[in-house]
Amino acid sequence: MIEILDDEQLLMRARIELVTEIERGSIVLSSRVAEAFLNVPRHPFVPVFYRRVGSAYVPWRVTDGTDAEWLRQVYTDQALITEVDGMLAEDAAPNGRTGAATSSSTMPSLMADMLDALDVHHGARVLEIGTGTGYNAALLSYLAGAENVTTIDYTAPLVLTARTRLREAGLEPKVLRGDGAAGQPDGGPFDRIIATCSVRRIPQSWLDQCAPGGVIVAPIKGTLDGGAVACLTKLPDGGAAGRFLHTPAAFMPLLSGPEPLFAMPDQIDGAQRTTETSGRVLDDYGFSFWAHLHMNPTTVRRGRLVDGQHVTTLYDHADSSAAFIRDRADGPPAVTTTGPRDLWKSIEAAHEHWRRQNRPRREWLTIDATTAGQSISYAAPDGSVSRWPL
Repeated sequence: MIEILDDEQLLMRARIELVTEIERGSIVLSSRVAEAFLNVPRHPFVPVFYRRVGSAYVPWRVTDGTDAEWLRQVYTDQALITEVDGMLAEDAAPNGRTGAATSSSTMPSLMADMLDALDVHHGARVLEIGTGTGYNAALLSYLAGAENVTTIDYTAPLVLTARTRLREAGLEPKVLRGDGAAGQPDGGPFDRIIATCSVRRIPQSWLDQCAPGGVIVAPIKGTLDGGAVACLTKLPDGGAAGRFLHTPAAFMPLLSGPEPLFAMPDQIDGAQRTTETSGRVLDDYGFSFWAHLHMNPTTVRRGRLVDGQHVTTLYDHADSSAAFIRDRADGPPAVTTTGPRDLWKSIEAAHEHWRRQNRPRREWLTIDATTAGQSISYAAPDGSVSRWPL
């Protein structure tokens, strides 16, 4: 065992500094949530994580000889990548790997905000969708009692590793492998349901398995980066309603069966025009959640630099409509479109609406989930209401 991990005073100081850092931000921790972060260590759940070195993700272990800096990174308010393309950091080669991050330990301040919204009391029956490293399950076990916590993940290695680490920490929540979209039918009803992965809409199974008066906290996200965390209360009629937290949340999507693969075109030929709306507006987390409400769920987006200029591509695989928006130094952005629809027009209209409404924040929106459908709404000061189906 590395000597630094045997120093209880050092580890406690690291946890205190983490809570202090969280509270220096915009998160006001309740005493119970702060107590959980002070008593539940993070480092046993992320003994190895990836750091970005150039275009590669390189595993970083405390045994790499930089133990003090490693510990500081673990107890900094940041997300830690723990899996890339299905490869856990502890199983990766020392020179790392390229690919897409597929699992991470969430930024602690976001975890704290979600746990505070979940309002867990001891004895509450809790279902977590997305076990990941097990760290959040450990915090939930502290808040509710481990015997009352069920956590589910789709990926077998994550489940096995998290179960082992929780057990080594003296915690025995129920850790299951399964499809999170189905929840845990044999375990409900649950007083609290929390997801650490994003969904386009709240799965009906979660609504069915939540007890009346219970709370569901889940990130809602389309194909854009700027997701938002919904906090809903289960209603007596079987539906649920609530609002969004102020913190943006770009969680990885819920895994539920094989992921469909769609080729994004690198270049398109079609009608050309100019626009006053740069593709960079979709990089603005304040707008991107609003924007995704105006897009078909089958639309995907990619932003990149080409010859030093910002380029955004939108592609809807449902009807093969595509838009290519390129910023130019010598004039307004250029738009090239193909297919039956001009995809960029919906973003232009959404951006104009958002600005006309004085840039509504995500926490001003409400979410309703009923047997008839799910929708997000915004009530403007003049009494007008905008509503988008999910």
